[in-house]
Amino acid sequence: MESPALSNASSRTRAFSLVELLVVIAIIAILAAIVLPALSSGKQKALQTDCAQNLKQWGLAFRMYADDNGDFLPRRGQGVQILAKIDRPEDWFNCLPGYFGLGSFQMMVSNSAVPIAHSKSIFICAAAENPGATYFLPYGMNMNLCPWNLPTQTKFADVQRPEITVAMADAPGPYSATFPSANPYSPKARHGTKLNVLFLSGRVQSFAGSDIGCGVGDPKRSDVSWLTGTASDSTANNY
Repeated sequence: MESPALSNASSRTRAFSLVELLVVIAIIAILAAIVLPALSSGKQKALQTDCAQNLKQWGLAFRMYADDNGDFLPRRGQGVQILAKIDRPEDWFNCLPGYFGLGSFQMMVSNSAVPIAHSKSIFICAAAENPGATYFLPYGMNMNLCPWNLPTQTKFADVQRPEITVAMADAPGPYSATFPSANPYSPKARHGTKLNVLFLSGRVQSFAGSDIGCGVGDPKRSDVSWLTGTASDSTANNY
């Protein structure tokens, strides 16, 4: 039969072990609360960096296309309409992929090889979700840059300040072009509250969605211009 002294000691040992367990659980919970947001933030930052690298490659393609085509820029595709017309060779998604050793977007569609959400592709921002569009382009060209309502393509040299003129930006997916607006083709701040913007000079910079006017309209920052200084500006208020 166990003595009272031994019984009391055993009870104290069991009680102390339970307290220890509760302390360990509390410490783990605190550490998880600290570490998990940091891991999530790190993942978002990595996706944003990959996206910026994609846009830098598109920026190089813009410059090479202009060099190969008498300084003319590619067309921006359809404007305020959801992308449906993909057979024009001058549109950016058809004429620029060749600089990456790829076929045109039209050819990809014909071959059932179009990039999908989260695939490793120059076309795809890894943070982008396909909202169910027929054609999915997570990057959109500046809707006011080289639009189809102009009789000829815009020349690179005609753009007054390429260092602040938007060439492309994170976009919602169903459109080939984007412009700050209350309409659904507005740029998409999908990296937390931020989005990446490619300027015609080839520079890529991250901005808060509110700084670009996502879902609202162009705030007309002095360092970010959706206007080009060309004839297209006269109709930019239609967007």
